[in-house]
Amino acid sequence: MKRQPPPASSTSGNAPGPVIPASLDSKIRGIQKGQKRYFGTDGIRGKAGRFPITPEFMLKLAWAFGRILARQAAGAQDTAGGRASVVIGKDTRVSGYMFESALEAGFVAAGADVKLLGPMPTPAVAFLTRAERASAGIVISASHNPFDDNGIKFFDAEGRKLPDAAELAIEEEMERELEAADSAALGKVARLEDAAERYIAHCRAAVPGDFNLRGLKLVLDCAHGAAYHIAPQVFRQLGAETIVIGAQPDGFNINAGVGATNMQALCAAVKAEGAALGIALDGDADRVQFADAAGEVVDGDELLFIIACHQGAPGVAGTLMSNLGMELGLRERGIAFARAPVGDRYVLEMMREKGWPLGGESSGHIINARLSTTGDGIVAALQVLQALQESGEPLAALKTRMRKFPQRMINVRVGKDAAAAAHPDILEAVAQTEAQLGKHGRVLLRPSGTEPVIRVMVEGEDAPQVERLCEELAKRVESVLAAG
Repeated sequence: MKRQPPPASSTSGNAPGPVIPASLDSKIRGIQKGQKRYFGTDGIRGKAGRFPITPEFMLKLAWAFGRILARQAAGAQDTAGGRASVVIGKDTRVSGYMFESALEAGFVAAGADVKLLGPMPTPAVAFLTRAERASAGIVISASHNPFDDNGIKFFDAEGRKLPDAAELAIEEEMERELEAADSAALGKVARLEDAAERYIAHCRAAVPGDFNLRGLKLVLDCAHGAAYHIAPQVFRQLGAETIVIGAQPDGFNINAGVGATNMQALCAAVKAEGAALGIALDGDADRVQFADAAGEVVDGDELLFIIACHQGAPGVAGTLMSNLGMELGLRERGIAFARAPVGDRYVLEMMREKGWPLGGESSGHIINARLSTTGDGIVAALQVLQALQESGEPLAALKTRMRKFPQRMINVRVGKDAAAAAHPDILEAVAQTEAQLGKHGRVLLRPSGTEPVIRVMVEGEDAPQVERLCEELAKRVESVLAAG
């Protein structure tokens, strides 16, 4: 990976101090029993170098989780020598080096063995956790966030996101004083050299053996992220003429003007190259968006709809943010639909509860339970391409089968008290907005699990009305939060 000095706006780390300073322990001890303090919608995330995204916190976090895994392994019959093991992957952020070392030290101190994967998509870590029969998988990534953020995602031995109870157990374990295992019980570290090749083979196995993309010209945007060295190989090995952008990570350019959350570059490249379509991944490649031949964005709801219809899914799990048009379109075709809380782990829980193989989010997290245990941008892209090939229709035609309702979302920064979103004035404003939208409209106010914002979403049949009502409601929410 090319290394460059950080721009002037980069976040500096904390001042030097002891490995586990007293101030850190005091913050950890502030956890209230039964209430998560650090874990959000998808692991722990924040500014690199600011608590809790600091090396000393990561060391103790790994130690706490390692202690839990070591106790579980000691009582299990199917682990090698009763030892816990974890695999650790990361995206391309420069701070990943720092946190990789801290996590490695914490797990080793707890008596857990570590296998390092290097830069690797989040779904690849989930896959390799299962393939290696590891006790857990760790991803160092802040997904679609800017380079100066970072975070940690956790997978259990089955490659699934940890449930709330497990996250609480880790936080409670962190209240203990750090004490390294005896030297004879310390963990060991190795690098998994064939990780990329194994994950590429896994992706290719998501489609039939005779499936190929010969004759297809596509643009692939890797977001300067974790899939920069993997995704191009997958599509080229399948025969596609693949034009790659966003595949020159330098530690500081992840998601910068590229990727699934910055679609302008891909849309422009598709039109300039005369490609049939474009595929954009995000920084850790667990989400995907497409662009059609005209350079129009095809989002996660539309892609999930295409896959579900092609595969004849019995039901689809979406979220509170899923477009109403997808719900209505699926039900018109006899496919059931249910909404889970936002977050792909909650989507997966809903899928398991309903016994459905498919689920996903508007953002492009798409899970096919027959193929993966978490959102997988590359695998989902291949499923869409298979649907296009077997239908014989272009992407623009397939996406029109779903009537997408106009939807607008505005992020309102949260001050001291996010609970003020339940203020009577805000509730009254929501009720008034819903009354104006009628029966085919929705309003959703949701605190983000990854950013200090409240997401104000309005959806309805009339685009100008949706825009106006969302802006009015967002201003009202902002006013109340500022006053409170």
